[in-house]
Amino acid sequence: MKETWILGINVSDRMQEVNSVQSVLSKYGCSIRTRLGLNKTVTGRKNGTGLIILELLGDPDENFKLENELLKIEGIEVKKMVFIQE
Repeated sequence: MKETWILGINVSDRMQEVNSVQSVLSKYGCSIRTRLGLNKTVTGRKNGTGLIILELLGDPDENFKLENELLKIEGIEVKKMVFIQE
């Protein structure tokens, strides 16, 4: 049975959380197949927000660890979809 995970990471303040998020993503880089970053600049606000979409492959335990480390970062929201193929 193969699992494909999609994580959506909503970053409320890119400049404040960028180092923490990047550190976690680098740590689990071998589990990330695809990474898509969408940035939104808010009028009158320098930092803006961002959305990162990840496609994860590999060990589900590593995917859980990645998700849990991201959830510990203040100012971000994580949503998950898991597709199971038999």
